[in-house]
Amino acid sequence: RRSARALAKASSHALENGTPAHSFSTLMAELASIVRNTCRTPSGAAKAPTFAVITTANPKQKHALELLQQIRP
Repeated sequence: RRSARALAKASSHALENGTPAHSFSTLMAELASIVRNTCRTPSGAAKAPTFAVITTANPKQKHALELLQQIRP
């Protein structure tokens, strides 16, 4: 049975601090926006060295990643 807090969160779609509450699928969609782009200089030839640029996670993504790292198999 759900607690009163859980019911309030489900009906408002928001956490107690006012930020949006995520379902598993919406959280995965938000985490999927963290990407690694493989780049090369504009004048670089096809065989020129490449480098990776990873987008910076927002605070919600950072928190989710920290929680995921705490899971032990």
